[in-house]
This record gives sequence, C-alpha cells and structure tokens, in this order.
Amino acid sequence: MTASSPHLMAAMNALGKSKEGLSNAEINEAINDTSEWTTLWVVRQLTSLGFIEYKVDFFGNPAKYQLTDQGQMALSILTGKPIPQKPPVPTAPAPAAAKPA
Repeated sequence: MTASSPHLMAAMNALGKSKEGLSNAEINEAINDTSEWTTLWVVRQLTSLGFIEYKVDFFGNPAKYQLTDQGQMALSILTGKPIPQKPPVPTAPAPAAAKPA
C-alpha cells in the first residue's frame, strides 16, 4: 500500500533525507499537495504503520516527524537504497577503580 501511494512515498523520501525531521508544513510541501486533509492522512498512515514518530521541541521550535528504525528499513526496501549508517557514538572510557593502599 505504501509503495502504491505517491503521497506516502514522497513523505517518506523527504523524511529520509531530513536529519532533524519535518514539520506538518514541510511534509505538506514535500508531498506537493495543498490539502491539509491529505497531509493529515499521510501522517496518520505512516504513524499507524510505525514508520514515523512525533518529536516535540520544548523550546518553541515546531514539533517534527522523524522516521523510526522500522521506517528507515521500509524506505530502504521500497526504494532499493541502503539504509544510511549513523556515525558511531563515542563512549567515554570507564573510570579507573581506586587501588586500596
């Protein structure tokens, strides 16, 4: 169903290219449709499939939708492109234990 809908694929591709996610208005632009009902339908479909999640910004910026891991895997399967690898998060070395005197 997702692959057969140009609106869903356009939204997933745009979300896949975005590092910080997309707001409702940005998804509306990405699907190239001026109907807010279509944007609402796209967001509901992708959320119910578990492909996107809603991230709220508590400092006044608009909330954004981001692809979940499941959404990234689905996008990779649907487009035939590999999942972009995230850079590894550096871990701090464990503190050395104090030696008893």
